[in-house]
Amino acid sequence: MNNFLPLHQAEILQNGWTELDIILITGDAYVDHPAFGVALLGRYLVAKGFRVGLIAQPQNDNDYLRLGRPRLFFGISSGNVDSMVNHYTAQRKIRSEDDYSPNKQIGLRPDRAVSVYTQKVKQLFKGIPVVIGGLEASMRRIPHYDFWSDKVKNSLLIDTKANILVYGNGEKQILAIARRLQLQQTIDNILGTCILSREKPDDSLELTNFDTVSEPENFYQMTKKFHQNYKTQILYYRFHERYYLHYPPPEPLTTKELDEIYQLPFQRAPHPKYKGKFIVAFEQIKYSVLSHRGCYGGCSFCCIGLHQGKSIQSRSIASILDEIRTITRKSYFKGTITDLAGPSANMYGTFCKKKVAGSCPQLSCLYPDLCKYLEHQAKPYLELLATARQLPGVANVFVSSGVRFDLALAQPELISELCFFYTPGYLKLAPEHVSSHVLAKMYKPSIKKYLQFTHIFTGYVQKIAKKQYIIPYLIVGFPGTTKGDALELKEFLQKNYLKVEQIQEFTPTPMTIATMMYYTGIDFTTGEKIYVPKGKDIREQKNLAMWWQKQSKGKK
Repeated sequence: MNNFLPLHQAEILQNGWTELDIILITGDAYVDHPAFGVALLGRYLVAKGFRVGLIAQPQNDNDYLRLGRPRLFFGISSGNVDSMVNHYTAQRKIRSEDDYSPNKQIGLRPDRAVSVYTQKVKQLFKGIPVVIGGLEASMRRIPHYDFWSDKVKNSLLIDTKANILVYGNGEKQILAIARRLQLQQTIDNILGTCILSREKPDDSLELTNFDTVSEPENFYQMTKKFHQNYKTQILYYRFHERYYLHYPPPEPLTTKELDEIYQLPFQRAPHPKYKGKFIVAFEQIKYSVLSHRGCYGGCSFCCIGLHQGKSIQSRSIASILDEIRTITRKSYFKGTITDLAGPSANMYGTFCKKKVAGSCPQLSCLYPDLCKYLEHQAKPYLELLATARQLPGVANVFVSSGVRFDLALAQPELISELCFFYTPGYLKLAPEHVSSHVLAKMYKPSIKKYLQFTHIFTGYVQKIAKKQYIIPYLIVGFPGTTKGDALELKEFLQKNYLKVEQIQEFTPTPMTIATMMYYTGIDFTTGEKIYVPKGKDIREQKNLAMWWQKQSKGKK
């Protein structure tokens, strides 16, 4: 029996199979780990009775043909990252490394990978259904501004001529598609998908007029309508003689369903074909464990809520402990779980008391203030952390992926516990900026809350005399940020003697509210015109934020 998803015909035979039902294609190297989406979906489909093979980073026709023709469909993804974000910096310069490729080699994943892979599959396998998904497809599922071409582009489903687009994590959707095709049924009316249809449902809502959507005001109105309605209604727009249909998201996975997925027999290692090669993305997560999915922070520049949803989907403590025990049995384990968290660590176990998180029109449960219906106790997360660090073979359990400091202020017991037990020297926080009107456009809390958190945290640090520090993450060049705002940030950093290296130049990524503001110059909340820094203005803002580098250069 082959312990990995088959990459070659010989591995198909080792599984006792003669053909495959489904072939998944990814732009990443194949790492059999639940943090790699295609590997997770492949394992999930196999557990449901389907024969699944995988093509990782295909380079030529032979790579596509190696596994033969699948009986049901091809599933295509760029991998864990958008291929354009993976390849280019905020200044559109080509990156020199790819952390998801062996030995960081560049060139193994093409630009616009989903389009390239789909075109090749359609050329080599006439008539085979093609399902596209993953982050690249998910965040390009409606008309969107594409930073790299500086154009409004159509849905990736239409551009690729695939049969169906899956958005979000995809387990429910991909299983429904597989079962429908197995029974030779149609693949319409599946939540969490988009299709082209000759007809539109009577209860659907028109999203936009595609012929005029590239006009800034129309693009703004489309974005508003999408965010107000996509969770509860079928949206459509007409394209030539057909209708593009966007179905609402599926119901969030239950704890039981999520546990079932994470107990699948992942090898937690790269495929043996990469023996002797280093895959950075795996090295970064091989000692970490995901506790939950989803985020209700609603930051205007972030795609997590649009991709994973606002509802927090938490695993059971028992499931997480089982995964940690599996890690402790690995020869490479040295005693430390480097990260036990989710998109925002302290959202584990929190939920909407009204049970409407999946349909609530509010963009954020935290901004401008914590929603009164949010059950935000830290007790479940603290119980998880405390139990995990008591497991045999576990010396340390850390929270490395960051916490929401505004939420943590309502969880005072969490802050002290983080300081005493779970901070690996540095605690990551993301104030993003200091200007109040810039933070309002980001849907981020006041800088006063950041200072309040740091005051409490450093107070505990001084008590226990540990060397622990807070690393703030910042964004410069955000839509609406003026030079005056940049100077305000510089003065704040100088006053607090903060030498911040984690400064991100704003990169417009498809479908986010911030990207809409970048393209249109219109504030999402007010509809008013705003200043949008670009090019040298963004670089100047970054130079101001990195005041200490200039200062040190001047001393040399």
